Amino acid sequence: MTIYEELKARGLIAQVTDEAEIKDLINNGRATFYIGYDPTADSLHAGHFLTLTLMKRLQMAGNKPIALLGGGTGMVGDPSGRTDMRKVLTTDQILHNIECFRKQISAFIDFSDDKALLANNADWLADLNYIEFLREVGPHFSVNRMLTADCYKQRLEKGLSFLEFNYMLMQSYDFYSLYQSHGCNMQLGGDDQWSNMLGGTELIRRKLGKNAYAMTFTLLVNSEGNKMGKTQSGAVWLDPNKTSPFDFFQYWRNVNDSDVLKFLRMLTFLPLEEINAMDSWEGAKLNEAKEILAFELCKLVHGEEEAKTAREGARALFASGNAVNMPTIELSESDFPEGVIDILSLLVRSELVPSKSEARRSVEQGGVLVDGEKQSDIRAVFERASFEGEGRVVKKGKKNFKRVVVR
Repeated sequence: MTIYEELKARGLIAQVTDEAEIKDLINNGRATFYIGYDPTADSLHAGHFLTLTLMKRLQMAGNKPIALLGGGTGMVGDPSGRTDMRKVLTTDQILHNIECFRKQISAFIDFSDDKALLANNADWLADLNYIEFLREVGPHFSVNRMLTADCYKQRLEKGLSFLEFNYMLMQSYDFYSLYQSHGCNMQLGGDDQWSNMLGGTELIRRKLGKNAYAMTFTLLVNSEGNKMGKTQSGAVWLDPNKTSPFDFFQYWRNVNDSDVLKFLRMLTFLPLEEINAMDSWEGAKLNEAKEILAFELCKLVHGEEEAKTAREGARALFASGNAVNMPTIELSESDFPEGVIDILSLLVRSELVPSKSEARRSVEQGGVLVDGEKQSDIRAVFERASFEGEGRVVKKGKKNFKRVVVR
């Protein structure tokens, strides 16, 4: 199976401009492609995960990725998928976010020996002369056609600022600049970027008379229609200080039954034959598939040891087959006289029992687990250090548990 056939089999390709040419380029390792990341936060989130793994797949097939950091476009804000205008960030915020992105992307992509490139579009956008830009780029874009793009249509009712209206031209100019400076011949992005990507492809063809191509991947959605990586409480971040490895694991462990095989195909590097064999899995076996998904993705982001630790903690929660959210209790220094806390105090402070007498009964009856290990000694103690970082999972009975951390 060629890399292009594999991408299609994994459900990753949504639409392309010139399929035969694109297939030839990436199958023969001749594509120099870019994916853009506007630094709107100080961490990438799970919604970016698909782009990172896609870059990695194509690089493994011999193609050269360019990770484009939007130091310039980030000053404007992409209206795609938005019902309101993005918050305008300061230059210092953008620079800080770019550095955070740079570190996270480097964990996925090999930048050694010119195998990949990190670029910042502020390098060419920040110094553009506005009049020259209008004369050079403006004639190649029809306002009537731009207004038919989905990224603009959904904003027209509530108001589309002229600032945002420029975004398509800026993104198109990115592709044009990368083509000239680095021989970038392909742009990849989500379905919501299609209009912007076509703008760059057409700009290169009109101004330079050269071939350039665009390919979009499928945006992942769950049954509620939210984009991948979004929860009711916000985004699921790749930064372990914003979303712990355990919570990251739990997010993927709790995906909908209808999504698990799709996510396994799109996001993991497991062989398709192994994933396809899970098609008939139901019940407990489907929960096993979810655990495999969570482990593989946690391993990619946080490393194998963190993934193993997160899996063991999660198994304590799912021992009864009930998938629920993880409530958290924070302990303080005063809870650790002489640097330790006893099991009875731990249960009370975790709000799993109202008193030490009930805590004693729970332990003696064998209904208490810490990180999946049954506690039968009412004199057991736990060191403060063991609750640092992602903390420990304390469970009473089948459904009552807390993640306990110390700050």
